[in-house]
Amino acid sequence: MLLPRFHSHSFAASGEALPALAASPHGVGGTTIATRRRRPLRVRNAKRANLSASRTESVKVPTYEDAVLGRSYRISEFLSHPSGVEAMLNARVMQSYQLIDSTTYRCELPTINILDFEATPVLDLRLTSSSEGCKVEMLSCKLNGSEVVERQNDHYKAYMTNHIRWRTNDHEEFLEINVELSLVLEIFSQPFVMLPTSAVEVPGNVAMQAVVDRLVQLLLKHLLEDYQQWVHRQSGNLNK
Repeated sequence: MLLPRFHSHSFAASGEALPALAASPHGVGGTTIATRRRRPLRVRNAKRANLSASRTESVKVPTYEDAVLGRSYRISEFLSHPSGVEAMLNARVMQSYQLIDSTTYRCELPTINILDFEATPVLDLRLTSSSEGCKVEMLSCKLNGSEVVERQNDHYKAYMTNHIRWRTNDHEEFLEINVELSLVLEIFSQPFVMLPTSAVEVPGNVAMQAVVDRLVQLLLKHLLEDYQQWVHRQSGNLNK
C-alpha cells in the first residue's frame, strides 16, 4: 500500500485482567477449591479519540519511447501489470504479502518495537482498478506478537484509502495520489482519562498529518522509480 515504515500505534497501558474465581466441585473432603480463570480485558464507557489526515499530490509522469519497436509506454499500462500492483502495494517495504482472494492482499510489515514490545503489523488491502485509476483500501490492520501486544487490537480501529489516478493534459501525463487515513483510539489509561479528548486528538492529528505527508512523498517516488525500472525491463532501446 502502500504502506512505508510509518506504522506506530499508541498502546493503551493495560495490566492483566482481574482473575475470576470459579468454584470447583472436585474438592478434597468436601472442601470447595477456588480456581483462577483469566477473563478477557474489556473497557466499558471508554473515551474515544478520532484522528485523521489526508493529502493529495500530483506529479508529471515521463513518457518512454521505444525507438526499435516504435511504441511508447504509459503509466496506466505499468499499473495494470503485476509489477505495477507491487508498486501500488509498496511491496518493497513489506516483509511479505500474499493474495487471499481476487482483489485482496494480506501484507506483513517488518517487526517494529513499541514501548519495548515487538509487534508485527499485518494489513489486509483491497485493490480495485478502472480505466482512469485504482484504489487501495485498508480492510484491517492488526498487530501480531505477544498476548499483551495482540490485546491492543481491541482498542483501536484504523482506516485508509489511497486513490491513484492518471490523466493526460496537452499530451503530458500526470499521476495523482490522494491518501486518507483515520484512526479511532480508546482512551482508558492514566493520565489521559483525566484529560479532555482534545488532549489526545490535537497532537495526534499533527502526528498523523506528518505521517501521511511523508507517505505520499515516498509513494510517488517509489511509483516513478518502479515505473522506470519496469520500462527498461521491457526493452533496452529507449529514448526519453
